[in-house]
Amino acid sequence: MQKNWYAVYTRPHCEKRVASFLTKRKIENFCPLNDRKIKSFRRSKILQEPLFRSYVFVYITFAEVAWLKQIGGVINILYWRSEPAVIKQDEIDAIKEFTNDHRYIELSREQVSIHDVARVVDNASYSREGDVFIVKNKMVKISLPSLGYTMMAKMEDESIFGREVSYKIRSGLNNETQQ
Repeated sequence: MQKNWYAVYTRPHCEKRVASFLTKRKIENFCPLNDRKIKSFRRSKILQEPLFRSYVFVYITFAEVAWLKQIGGVINILYWRSEPAVIKQDEIDAIKEFTNDHRYIELSREQVSIHDVARVVDNASYSREGDVFIVKNKMVKISLPSLGYTMMAKMEDESIFGREVSYKIRSGLNNETQQ
């Protein structure tokens, strides 16, 4: 049977607990973490919290989906049109690379429609126009159409011109990196 990535919807603040349980059961999972700066009266502190609140990504077969609902802390699986939503491998890879490269990532909701136009990129992955791009003020954005989110992060390097930004969803950035 073919394995796919699925998004598991968890109880609030149970993402790390569900991910550690799945790891103990030797089930491949991914819970992306993000740094958040908290300022108190005299000092600031950096916490690592899940990037996608109440989501853990799991790499399993379709037959194992029903078993996941029995795990403590799991509410349900993310569904799209009455089927468990399959998250594309290139989007999971893009999230992993993006979280490794950037800190203080922000998420914003994106409208997902079944009528969105897709185009073929590198013969294996699909992308809508404008999925990965660099905006003024050294901001990098990447769109995740399977999840309906856009990830944004500020570049920490002094120059964005010497750095190649490609997150496997879209490879053409020539027009925007030269501005």
